[in-house]
Amino acid sequence: MFIPVGFNVVSGILNNTTNMKIKMLLCSTLAAGLLAGCCWEKCEHGEKNGEARQARLMAAAKVSKEAAQASALAKVPNGTVKESELEKEHGKLIWSFDITTPDSKDITEVEVDAITGAVLSADKESPEDQAKEAAEDAAKAKKGEDKD
Repeated sequence: MFIPVGFNVVSGILNNTTNMKIKMLLCSTLAAGLLAGCCWEKCEHGEKNGEARQARLMAAAKVSKEAAQASALAKVPNGTVKESELEKEHGKLIWSFDITTPDSKDITEVEVDAITGAVLSADKESPEDQAKEAAEDAAKAKKGEDKD
């Protein structure tokens, strides 16, 4: 005796399992595509905003990078600029220079007011201080915080 109902039940279970797998695969693919698209857009948007922000800062600066660098190097005899940056910190537009000297592993960070050209600070940083500051900056960048 042949029981067609049993066959339909087994067939239905197989179809449901196959359909479920297909739906999961489609949903996973769709979710991955959306996530990738959002990440790509965020990266492109962030880069454009960074460039636009830097352009605004450059337009607001009254003191050129070269003039600010000369003032900074005057504070550190025999120094060489390792890194420079125009940034807004604590509401002030500043040129920040990391300056190395041949006889030391320390970095002297010199900040020059980008509006007046006055040297605001000249602080020595040990390699440990530099690593700590880099980690803090990376955490702020990840969160999207501004230094204002």
